[in-house]
Amino acid sequence: MNSALDNTDFVDTDYQTSRGGAQPPAPAGAAAFATRPPSRDELDSKVTEAHQKLADLRQQQETLERERATLEEARRRQSEFHTGREELVTALNRGIGLIEQTEFNARRDAEAAAKELTDLRDHLAKVQSLNQDSWTQENYNAELTRALTTLENARMEWNGARLKFPALDGATVAAATSNGPAPVKDVASLLAAENFGQLCRIGFALTWPLLLVGFAITGLLLFRH
Repeated sequence: MNSALDNTDFVDTDYQTSRGGAQPPAPAGAAAFATRPPSRDELDSKVTEAHQKLADLRQQQETLERERATLEEARRRQSEFHTGREELVTALNRGIGLIEQTEFNARRDAEAAAKELTDLRDHLAKVQSLNQDSWTQENYNAELTRALTTLENARMEWNGARLKFPALDGATVAAATSNGPAPVKDVASLLAAENFGQLCRIGFALTWPLLLVGFAITGLLLFRH
């Protein structure tokens, strides 16, 4: 039996591989393709493929850039939301506290003012009801004592109201000023309103006594010599 095999004989390569036999030799055409340089068509195909991959990568980069910009904008808006929310919560809580305190003080002052108004009206009615003409000889002392007590109580109420409401002192001062003499104008403003001739006359009127005294002293010294 001839041990040599030609190309027409059937060879079970799987069996030989499992038996640890040698791999069959590669076809001569495949070896020639692996060693020969690429053709122009093959190079054009590879260049086209590289350009396509580069275009795909650029498109993916643009897509990633847009996604990154979208994510950064979302992060910025979210940060702005959290920061603005915290700032407004703090500011509104502080504002509510201040307004509540202001409202409480205003309500307290309004209640105090209403009570004080009632008391002042009550004392005013009592003071106005005092009528000396209705007093008789028999009740004169008693009525006078009662009237003085009424006036003292009204004065105490008025002084207490002035302490609680400083605006009453301003009203008192304004009333006293309106009833008193007219305020004296500032000297500088008075002089500024005069012309040069009037200022000279005013200056002469103020200085002529000094001139007379100077002339008298000079004449006395000359007389002694």
